[in-house]
Amino acid sequence: MIPPVGSIGGGALSLAALEGVTHGGQAASAGATGATGAAGEAGSGFGGALTEAISSLEQTQDSATSASQALATGTAADPESAVVTVQDAQLAMELAAQIRTKATEAVQSVFNTQV
Repeated sequence: MIPPVGSIGGGALSLAALEGVTHGGQAASAGATGATGAAGEAGSGFGGALTEAISSLEQTQDSATSASQALATGTAADPESAVVTVQDAQLAMELAAQIRTKATEAVQSVFNTQV
């Protein structure tokens, strides 16, 4: 069974997206001191970047699902492209899982820090 996953080439959790999350998080921290803060602006800051990355991952999962279905039914015009799409999607999902694991470990580390 082929797992539904996203495509790295499509921008899901690419290096540029991760840099956007990092820079967006700094902007959100700096803007939080204002009256409205960065959270008041749609699509800005860490939350907006994270939402965009998850949406992109979901879109690439959907494209990988349709490519694998087309490959299974024999309607794929380019089987090699379908396989590459599914493999890229698998790598993107693995990256997302690793990022989630590292973030969880970082949060646990902060909680375990004694002051």
